[in-house]
Amino acid sequence: MSKTIIVSNRLPVKIYADDGGFNIVTSEGGLATGLGSVYRSGDNVWLGWPGIEVADEAQQEQVKQKLAEKSLVPVFLSADEISGYYEGFSNEILWPIFHYYASTYSNYKQSNWEYYSAVNKKFMAAVMQIAEPGDTIWIHDYQLLLLPGLIRAEQPDISIGFFLHIPFPSFEMFRLIPWRSELIEGMLGADLVGFHTFDDASHFINAATRLLPYNSSSNIITVDDRPVVVESFPMGIDDEKYAALTTTERVKQEAEHLKETFKDKKLILCIDRLDYSKGILQRLQAFEMLLEAHPEYREKVVLHMIVVPSRDGVPQYKELKQNIDRKVGDINARHRTIDWSPVNYFYRAFPIETLSALYHTADICLVTPMRDGMNLVSKEYVASRTQETGVLILSEMAGASKELIDAIIVNPSNINSMAKAMVKALNMPVFEQRRRMKLMRQVVSKFNIKHWVRIFMESIKEVKQMQQSMRSRHITDVTEQAIKKIYSKTQNRVIFLDYDGTLVGFKSDINAAKPDDELYALLDDLSADPANHIVLVSGRGYDCLEEWFGHTRLTLIAEHGAWMKKNGEWESIPGLNDQWKQDVYPLLEMYVDRTPGAFIEEKNYSLVWHYRKVEKGLGELRTNELMNNLRYLINDRGLQLLPGNKVVEIKNMEINKGKATSAMLHNKDYDFIMALGDDHTDEDIFKALPDNSLTVKVGSNISAARFYLRNHHEVRHLLRSLVQPLPVTADK
Repeated sequence: MSKTIIVSNRLPVKIYADDGGFNIVTSEGGLATGLGSVYRSGDNVWLGWPGIEVADEAQQEQVKQKLAEKSLVPVFLSADEISGYYEGFSNEILWPIFHYYASTYSNYKQSNWEYYSAVNKKFMAAVMQIAEPGDTIWIHDYQLLLLPGLIRAEQPDISIGFFLHIPFPSFEMFRLIPWRSELIEGMLGADLVGFHTFDDASHFINAATRLLPYNSSSNIITVDDRPVVVESFPMGIDDEKYAALTTTERVKQEAEHLKETFKDKKLILCIDRLDYSKGILQRLQAFEMLLEAHPEYREKVVLHMIVVPSRDGVPQYKELKQNIDRKVGDINARHRTIDWSPVNYFYRAFPIETLSALYHTADICLVTPMRDGMNLVSKEYVASRTQETGVLILSEMAGASKELIDAIIVNPSNINSMAKAMVKALNMPVFEQRRRMKLMRQVVSKFNIKHWVRIFMESIKEVKQMQQSMRSRHITDVTEQAIKKIYSKTQNRVIFLDYDGTLVGFKSDINAAKPDDELYALLDDLSADPANHIVLVSGRGYDCLEEWFGHTRLTLIAEHGAWMKKNGEWESIPGLNDQWKQDVYPLLEMYVDRTPGAFIEEKNYSLVWHYRKVEKGLGELRTNELMNNLRYLINDRGLQLLPGNKVVEIKNMEINKGKATSAMLHNKDYDFIMALGDDHTDEDIFKALPDNSLTVKVGSNISAARFYLRNHHEVRHLLRSLVQPLPVTADK
């Protein structure tokens, strides 16, 4: 029976060495809670680093056995590996860049990249020891970006999901990483790549298509012929757990104590891990501004600030801690009275019961990171507000702000705006608090952690089904043999072939895509068979086709059907005119002047705007603008726009590859009809041919064609197989 393997940097437990043995304590983190239902059922397991260095093999075996009882599988790492892969690459390159602190804190050490690669391979080896065909592997977070690709190379058909729990940066930030292409390739090993927000998913698609030769359509990136779906899945929390905590005796007692302590004061709560991305200093500046601009709130409000220790041995974190200490000291020194300290500052972790009491009691929760993937503190606060009052002030830079739209949303860099938000929160009427909190509680309840897990797992299955249906349409060796058998039994065949992208690869210089000797030999062999009628249907001008193929036995159709070579002479469709060019050409010329790399190709009865050499993004933007203007200009002129692969062609409506091929079939009794093409214009051929025709799309699997091939190499292979004799089989 198939199983799910969850993989993360850390296992969801804490392990302590104890009198020669080991104690295991289950973590209470959001991810551990949410995935508990997955890894604790059936044969499912969770694989990761146990959190401590265990060098002795006997002790490793002991830890393995203890963890196996909890469906956990350890990956043991040395101190050097943790230092290079985790502290070095993950936290000194990926973390700062993904949180937009690149120039300040990134450290591009080659040795750290080597450790990162080696540890990802170590994780891959550990997964391969337990993975079987049919399993689903769900990989988590930025420490394991290479892992999906490494596993895909070992088991091409296995189901792999990947989820990033921190933001994915814009391309301008991400491109700073020297190993950026390798990281994207690794992530694209997954079938489903998940992020917290739509922005993160968009940034990833942009980076992937700009760094690697892959195309995307909507939220699908096609890697070879495997579609990878990129989607946002906002992570939730166990809302029922936080709501239930508020009814326990211990939490009730702590909440009463807090109410007594702050009985005549408004309590503003903030809880963060020590990190430069959390905006702690900016928040303190805003609170200081509140006290200075609004002296009426002195002795009426308290900022209760919990900072959980994190990496305080690292120089920039140590400096941040010192700056926070200094700022808190300054505020308290300037504003403190005998009975009141404006900031209650705690640099330590607290048990969940204490946090629950604080969430339930605090009048305002201040969650203002400079950049955050989701930030679950905001959702924990909302889930704990069973009395449906309280105000959440939330940074627009946190993923949660896309869901909790009834919070007071602030820009954490705008200190004045944050101070005003605190004033608004302190003065918000109870009925308004209830209205907002009720709506936010509904969101947190509906999109909880179980919903997040369920939706992600269902999506992986859907992606695999989609891949399977597409794979069945790809021309495999078996399909090729079936086509060859049909071909060998027929006597009157016609084969329609597109040129660019079908018989030759796509070139940025259109004049560089000349036929090679291998292609000439292949076409000669095909057309030498008297049963074959080979037709080349191209968008190129007739003079180009004449130069390259005028000496062959092929029937040539140029400019999408505007010209046809009959009896050795080129003839155009009657009634065509090119007077419209004088109006359209100046518009194309204007856009060429505005777009470095773009150029115009003029044919007898069409004009073509090429943007294959233009910077990605700019080309698409200018093309959309151009097409909008052209639609207005060509209206009622009997012209049509044909968007293709990095081109837009303007031509007469009478010109159509489908019409040209249909005309060739008229009064002909072909018993084998085949068409191959890669472009939007070739869809006209596929739609025009009879239902029993063999239609093949090249380079894409979204088409009216019955089958598809990946590239021009596979096209040539298929055509070559047709002219080779079938193997002789002995009669039985």
